[in-house]
Amino acid sequence: MAADNTKPPNKILLVEDEFNIAKLFTYNLSKVGFECQHANNGREALAMAHKNKPDIIISDVMMPEMDGFEFRKKLLEDNELKSIPFVFLTAKGAEDDILQGFDLEIEDYIIKTSSPKVVIAKVSAILKSLEKERVKIVDEVQKAADTMGAKVVPDDAPIFNGFKIKQWHLPFKNVPGGDFIDYIKIDDDNLVIILGDVMGKRWGAWYFAIAYAGYVRSATRFVLESGKKDKPSEILHKVNEAVFNDERISEVFITLSVLLLDRKNNVVKYSGAGDLPIVYKSKEAQLVHSTGLLLGFNKSGLYEDLEIMINSGDEIYIVTDGITEARNKEGELYGHNRLIEFVNSILPDEDPIEKMKNEILSFSGGELEDDVSFIAIKVL
Repeated sequence: MAADNTKPPNKILLVEDEFNIAKLFTYNLSKVGFECQHANNGREALAMAHKNKPDIIISDVMMPEMDGFEFRKKLLEDNELKSIPFVFLTAKGAEDDILQGFDLEIEDYIIKTSSPKVVIAKVSAILKSLEKERVKIVDEVQKAADTMGAKVVPDDAPIFNGFKIKQWHLPFKNVPGGDFIDYIKIDDDNLVIILGDVMGKRWGAWYFAIAYAGYVRSATRFVLESGKKDKPSEILHKVNEAVFNDERISEVFITLSVLLLDRKNNVVKYSGAGDLPIVYKSKEAQLVHSTGLLLGFNKSGLYEDLEIMINSGDEIYIVTDGITEARNKEGELYGHNRLIEFVNSILPDEDPIEKMKNEILSFSGGELEDDVSFIAIKVL
């Protein structure tokens, strides 16, 4: 059964130290449309898995340097890699290997002497089953979103005098995810912009994003009513306090960027919690780092306010790690240096949103690994 030609081929990482077996499996899997990569042992495979994020891993048990069991254990300890479907290759009748493999949460096993048709059928069946599960979860999340009427990302950025604000949000595999964006207008001269990212949780991240968005909005109202509208750090302190004391979500960490646009005083105040640096561009783009810890990580998050004096033509960009951690086909991260170069390349008459879409989708070949959020702010 061939891979679907309407989308990029599924990537298989084959881990096998016997040359002839590896050659046979690689040939037959590639022949029907899979993209097959080969490693000789678990140590090589671990590095390749980090670099290329395969859709499924097929691994021998007995190998030099790092055997299949140790390799599987290493994967299970890695939050990025543990969810990749895993299949063991084993000799016929090696019952102990099979039982130990299932103890390590494998999807299935393949006997090395199986015909190519059996191997292809098993791999295809596993990938098809996982895709059905993904579609089911997508449907459930979208139904929940419709029922609750809940939105964690507005359709558009607001109009705010003195600034031009635009946003781009692309959920991972079109499933409502863990990024959330909010805009809170305090008065005609002050606007709060919030960008958050729930870490991990994959398909369930949306539910946590709703919970955090509620905390953020409540904290913002509390801070504004207490007369501290000029302190984004107070919003973070209040959210962190609430999250840290809530056992239901205290172990679900989140990054948060909070910006206050002050039109009257020509200043932007910024505070962050475990977030990526924001990018500020006057003549040349530069990173502005926050010092605050992830929300919920510690009772005291050490949140501080940073002030940026702004002039007409200045630009500020906020992103989540779906952009900086995007990878190209060589496994290279997009990273902060490319982001700085990109911001410096934006011309005054260009649309930064459309340019970023083209940039990151071209860089990644359209294969993004996380939600993507990008907010562009220009001082008029």
